[in-house]
Amino acid sequence: MSASAAVDHATDLAFGPETDAAAAVAVLVHGRGRSAAEMRDLALRLDNPAIRFVMPQAPGATWYPNGFMTPIADNEPALSRSLATCAALVDGLIAAGVRPGDIVLGGFSQGACLTAEFIVRYPRPYGAVVVFTGGLIGPPGTRWPAAPTLRGVPVYLTGSVIDEWVPVARVEETARLLRQNGAAVTLRIFDDRDHRVCDEEIAAASQMLRAWGPAAPRRADGIATN
Repeated sequence: MSASAAVDHATDLAFGPETDAAAAVAVLVHGRGRSAAEMRDLALRLDNPAIRFVMPQAPGATWYPNGFMTPIADNEPALSRSLATCAALVDGLIAAGVRPGDIVLGGFSQGACLTAEFIVRYPRPYGAVVVFTGGLIGPPGTRWPAAPTLRGVPVYLTGSVIDEWVPVARVEETARLLRQNGAAVTLRIFDDRDHRVCDEEIAAASQMLRAWGPAAPRRADGIATN
């Protein structure tokens, strides 16, 4: 399969209002060896009935084969294919009439890394971005593209000192780059949170999503290795 080839979405999951009736659409990307079903459970914890949640499933439960800080070439063509999958989802939402400012992107672990990489490669004025334990993809010294379209986009970015898969230094580097591009980054580094999404993270993300609460009208024009 080429990097741009279509992916079978038969195992993708979605719930909530139909796209044309939802206040926003959130795309949540699972981690390595995990599933769309796990992200559905996370979405249920976010508890926002005004939002449609879409959870894509990676082929073989993995978005790219190697660590997220290995040379980019070592993760191809899977990385490009996975980024193209995300791009197709977002493009499809926009074609269906959803404004970029009503699109929320998020993920955990490998899915969080893919989400961070996606927004700098495919920058738009998204409604919000949630990166649960993740960072930009590439080895030390990688230079990522400028993404000024991210100016003002709220980003919630987390990591943990004891997390063995995502180094805090890369999480902090990701925060710096996104801030340089104008994103409104909230960075939370935990001292002793293991490799999971904790209640504090869910509460913070839920607070971000309250911009599209049940009473909010639709806008007319927004566990494993990595």
